[in-house]
Amino acid sequence: MGRNLKPGTLEERGTAAARMLNSLETEGRPQDTRVVVAMSGGVDSSVTAALLKADGYDVVGVTLQLYDHGAATHRKGACCAGQDIHDARSVADRIGIPHYVLDYESRFKEAVIDRFAASYVSGETPVPCVDCNMAIKFKDLLGTARELGAKVLATGHYVASRAVASPTMSANGRALYRAKDEDRDQSYFLFGTTRDQLDLLRFPLGDMNKAQTRELARRFELPVADKQDSQDICFVPSGRYTDIIERLRPGAAEAGDIVDLDGNVLGRHDGIIHFTVGQRRGLKVAAGSPLYVVRLDAAQRRVVIGPREALTTRRIELRDVNWIGEGALDQALDGGRLEVFVKVRSTRPPQAAFLSAGQNGYAIDLAEGEDGVSPGQACVLYDSPQGQARVLGGGFIRGAAAAARAA
Repeated sequence: MGRNLKPGTLEERGTAAARMLNSLETEGRPQDTRVVVAMSGGVDSSVTAALLKADGYDVVGVTLQLYDHGAATHRKGACCAGQDIHDARSVADRIGIPHYVLDYESRFKEAVIDRFAASYVSGETPVPCVDCNMAIKFKDLLGTARELGAKVLATGHYVASRAVASPTMSANGRALYRAKDEDRDQSYFLFGTTRDQLDLLRFPLGDMNKAQTRELARRFELPVADKQDSQDICFVPSGRYTDIIERLRPGAAEAGDIVDLDGNVLGRHDGIIHFTVGQRRGLKVAAGSPLYVVRLDAAQRRVVIGPREALTTRRIELRDVNWIGEGALDQALDGGRLEVFVKVRSTRPPQAAFLSAGQNGYAIDLAEGEDGVSPGQACVLYDSPQGQARVLGGGFIRGAAAAARAA
């Protein structure tokens, strides 16, 4: 049974204010709400822009020129290459919104490409999409959106955000959740998003699947409706990341030894940048049973190999941890450890683990262990192993302790 509200009370005014929120959960009518949409030239961001325009918002499309796309212009799947900029402009013309191309090449090289190369040279396996989201899209571009007078920056990522009432905050905030379509979920690449950024970010595709997105693209008669998806490493036109590394870091592919877990030399390699943890093929070592890359020792230019069981990791040390769960991280831990569910690769499902704090930062203890964990990868934390779980944050893997002994 409903309650009668007295005119002019705080309760009534609060209810009225809530009703004034638009579909993006901001105050004001759609036509009075400017939204900047990050348009990569693909179908996802194009549909995002078309949906918001159809809802009556003041939409501005922005495409970032991130790298020297000359060599990648004709390569299928190259994100933000020359063709993609053309496609984004064509979509903007089709739906009738202004469109701008911003030159972020210098910033992108510094924050993403150079870090990518440095990470590989140090024996890590980097995730450049995470760096791009953290340093470029949700930092630099978000600042540009504010300068353009936008209340919201919208993207075509398959991830969801919702307003939450937090008992530990003076005002309501927003939380990040996995996409409804688990096969398309991109939350792994967005763990570094901060609470302040979430307040201004919206992800209209979070509750859709790819088939629905393409159908909308056809309904809106977008020229990219059947365009194929882009690849992860957008700035590698040849598909060979080692070419980029050797060009940026001459001498990075120094030869060295391939050793077993006891340090015995089994062969030679032509540079650790050609190897990743968990790799089996291309070792060129004769053995009676399958061998895998267990660890990369950049300091001594050694590739350490061993049996599959040596890949199993039980404990992960994290660096650069970002927490967007409830309250402060140290309060959530409360001197002990917190049960979470983690993904150490974007394609793997979350598994049970415990997060704790130590002298060297934060660490994850995996309940079942995980194979092929490599420094440099992201470890993303969730509050549930399935469904549209809330993203609690995450960090980069600094070190991984395997079940077997290392050389």
